[in-house]
Amino acid sequence: MKQRKLEMLLEELENFSDPELELEQYQTPPPLAAEILHFAYMQGDLDDSVQDLGCGTGILAIGAKLLGAKRVIGYDADPKALEIAKKNAEKLGVEVEFVLSDINDITEHVKTTVMNPPFGARVKGRDRPFLSSALRTSEVIYSIHNRGSLAFIQKFIKPAVITHSYVAKFPIKRTFDFHKKERKVIEVEIYRIKVSG
Repeated sequence: MKQRKLEMLLEELENFSDPELELEQYQTPPPLAAEILHFAYMQGDLDDSVQDLGCGTGILAIGAKLLGAKRVIGYDADPKALEIAKKNAEKLGVEVEFVLSDINDITEHVKTTVMNPPFGARVKGRDRPFLSSALRTSEVIYSIHNRGSLAFIQKFIKPAVITHSYVAKFPIKRTFDFHKKERKVIEVEIYRIKVSG
């Protein structure tokens, strides 16, 4: 499936109905989700088992399944988000397991993690448990972080290594009361991390 086709399908998905500020619930924009997933697909990282940590409404998990991943599991601690994710998977006719779980309780091992963890804008270090869980349970990780996170991520993930990184645009629609603009574009960094071992 071409990247543009994937993007168009992902644009059909329902977003958070009532996002939680403390959980930093921002849906991964469909163009960015399609770009990351297509890159992972081209690297051969979506051919087996895939998990989406903090899957929210399921956009990355569903996209991975659309690109042919054999088994996809989406984990989230918010039951409302998982309800939307299940509806979204049904809408596109894909089978994804959605599991209500705290990020620290995940033990099942998969080949690849795709995730858009909280950036830690509200609570510093919010992305760390997601990285720790991914490092513990997968061989390859694709993760989205605030621009300027490279040095921290490199240090945090050792002995795992970043094999690829690039800057991308992440448009955020006005979601919460403190947002001044209808749409703000921030720059993020996408990392592909290879877990050693």
